[in-house]
Amino acid sequence: MSSPLATAGLFALAVSTATAFVATPAGAGAVRARNGFSTTSRDVTSPAAISKRGVATRRAMSMGDDYDYDLIIVGCGVGGHGAALHARSCGLKTAVFSGKDVGGTCVNRGCVPSKALLAAAGRVREMQDDHHLDGMGIKVSGVEYDRAGVAAHAKNLASKVKGGLEGSLKTLGVEVIDATGELAGANTIKAVETGKTFTAKDIILAPGSLPFVPPGVQADGKTVFTSDEALDLAFVPEYAAIVGSGYIGLEFSDVYTALGAEVTFIEALPTLMPTFDREIARLAERLLIKSRPIDYRLGVFASEVIPGVPGEKPVTIKMIDAETKEHVETIEVDACMVATGRVPNTKTLGLENMGIETNRGFVQVDGKMQVLNKEGGDVVPNLYCIGDANGKLMLAHAASAHGVSAVENIMGRENEVDHLAIPAACFTHPEIAMVGLTEEQAKEKAAEEGYELGKASGSFKANSKALAEGAGDGIAKVLFNKETEEIVGVHIIGLHAADLIQECSNAVAAGTTVRELSMMVHTHPTLCEVLDEAFKGAMGRSAH
Repeated sequence: MSSPLATAGLFALAVSTATAFVATPAGAGAVRARNGFSTTSRDVTSPAAISKRGVATRRAMSMGDDYDYDLIIVGCGVGGHGAALHARSCGLKTAVFSGKDVGGTCVNRGCVPSKALLAAAGRVREMQDDHHLDGMGIKVSGVEYDRAGVAAHAKNLASKVKGGLEGSLKTLGVEVIDATGELAGANTIKAVETGKTFTAKDIILAPGSLPFVPPGVQADGKTVFTSDEALDLAFVPEYAAIVGSGYIGLEFSDVYTALGAEVTFIEALPTLMPTFDREIARLAERLLIKSRPIDYRLGVFASEVIPGVPGEKPVTIKMIDAETKEHVETIEVDACMVATGRVPNTKTLGLENMGIETNRGFVQVDGKMQVLNKEGGDVVPNLYCIGDANGKLMLAHAASAHGVSAVENIMGRENEVDHLAIPAACFTHPEIAMVGLTEEQAKEKAAEEGYELGKASGSFKANSKALAEGAGDGIAKVLFNKETEEIVGVHIIGLHAADLIQECSNAVAAGTTVRELSMMVHTHPTLCEVLDEAFKGAMGRSAH
């Protein structure tokens, strides 16, 4: 959802997730097994014909039923919105409980406004890099930024994208109910604010997630805050602590240091960026941390965080050893951002009214996004849960994929989302992106399944477009099964990595082999030739 302008772009968010689906309609071709992935060949049928057939099927299913809607969706973030668009394209009478939060976390408090901050911070960082600019023959006397203007840029972008979402729902005839939805029984949702009930043949739960604040952290939303408040950029601290070194923490360290702050990471695990591929994490540490005014504490918990007053009283952070729980250090900072992950927003869904048990708040679902009454339990008829709330993969585009998949299953066309084909990205400077397994996971899988793991890399330093941009730092690493030549993981750090990863995601989803990829023509001179180098290297060939 990089463009805030076009409703068509919003449709594209739902449509683009199709590469992650594993469709198994009746009469489909044989499934070809892969390294933890699967794909199904199927006849190409026009969308109009599919929609027409789906509507006919749906009408037959609904005969004799007396519901207000064919489908009610609780929550209108990226997942709920994507489900609603697809439902209308299938001819379903659809309503969405928005909770007065159309766009959800992604649009209003997450990926959209954060990218605006990162874009502004990236410009500042680039203009401050005298060595980089001198190499291009550019002289800049000085760079200043307006904090309020940067914050307004993020807010305006979020507002524009939200308006686009609302417009697309209205255009397609989705009824938006500006209330909080709660399960009141089978096929029934209650508007919490009014008590009015609505019924539907099927219900999709899409409540999203909330920032997790650990015990002992006194988040006041001003000097101790989560990403929700950080996006307001109420002030730029001289010295900030960030608790957690995952995607969110890394991105905000990029923003803060570009705008002049010093940063200390506080990480409970013994390594920075613990969920990243280790080779990529080591390179990221050199490029994103050691080259900037950032230090870190590893293997410690922020056991107590006491708010301060901007410009008057510092924030106090007490740290204990993650293993011994003994006090190790106390530091004072101007602000503390808590980036310790997210938790499902399911407490107010009324799950107890349906006898549904969660696992740490996550609604349990099967591969078709159908809700289970408990972990490993029975399917709850006509009830689905998508996005962050089911814990499968907490990414906005994964939620959209879930939504489309759930609607496909409602229409009687079996669909399962292949999560290993869904890419992820961290929008730092340079960016980090990945799809599939890390090298550590891939080695373990290869050992378990008895195949030899292959590895090949491409370098940004050998790429003419990257060198022209003065951005030669970075690599693309491809992991593959040497026997089948199919990709099991790709990891990229470098300029526009978030865009480059899509070719690899599509290849994983389609089962395209590295041999096939190595024979494909890549535009010259472009950054995608970094991948071309890796694909050719996997086949023992040289790209230069």
